[in-house]
Amino acid sequence: MCGRFAMDKHTDELIQEFVAAGGRAQDWAGSYSIAPTQSAPIVRERLEDDVVDRQIELARWDWDRPASRPTVPIINARMEKLPERFWVGAFSRARCIVPMLGYYEWTGEKGSKTPHWIHSDELLAAAGLTWTADVAGERRRVFVVVTREARDASGEIHDRMPAFLTRDLWDAWLDPQPLTVDGDTATSKRNRLQLLDELEASSSAVATTIRTHVVDRKVNNARTADPSDPTLIQAV
Repeated sequence: MCGRFAMDKHTDELIQEFVAAGGRAQDWAGSYSIAPTQSAPIVRERLEDDVVDRQIELARWDWDRPASRPTVPIINARMEKLPERFWVGAFSRARCIVPMLGYYEWTGEKGSKTPHWIHSDELLAAAGLTWTADVAGERRRVFVVVTREARDASGEIHDRMPAFLTRDLWDAWLDPQPLTVDGDTATSKRNRLQLLDELEASSSAVATTIRTHVVDRKVNNARTADPSDPTLIQAV
C-alpha cells in the first residue's frame, strides 16, 4: 500500500457509523488526500474503571521510529508480522480502526506515474495499531495501517493492500482487553493467532468488494493536492 488515503466523513458522521461516544476529533472535516505524518481520525476503545469507552480521535500517521530508521516514516504494519517482536505489544493491546473512503496507488515510471483510486461502495474500516509516541518533544497519538497481500482489483496495481475489517469483527479488533496473558505464553500465542486468523478471513471478504479507476495526476503531489477537492477521486 502506498502512502495516501481519503476520509471525507465528518466527526459526527464517524461517531454515528462506529457507535462511538465522541472524543477529541471535533475539528476533523474530511480530507481527500491524507499523507504520512498528517493526522487522521481513528476509532479506539479505552478501558477505564471497568467501563469500555469507544472514541473517535485524531492521530498522526507515523509510528515511533527505531534508531535504524530515523527519518523514514513507518506507516504500515504487515499482517503476517503482527505476532512478532516489533509489533506484538501494540497488536496485543493497542488496536484501532482507521476509517477510509478509499486509498491511492500508483503505476508507471517516476515522474510520470498514473494514480489509481481504490475503493468500495461503503466506508472502509482498515485495521490499525495505535500508540503514544514522542514527536518533536511532544507526546502524540500515532497509528499505522495493517496491510496484507492484495487479493482484489488493487493486486494488479500493487502487491499489498490494507487489511479491512468486516463489521462483525469491529468489536473483537477494538477490544481493549490484552491478548497477552501474564505468565501464560501458550494462551497468549493462541489469542494472537486466533485474532490473526479472523483478520485474514475478514479482510479477504472485504477484498472481493474493492474496485479501482484512474484519477487525475493532480493528486500525485501531496504538497500541492487540495485535500478538500472531491474531484481528486473522480475517474478520468
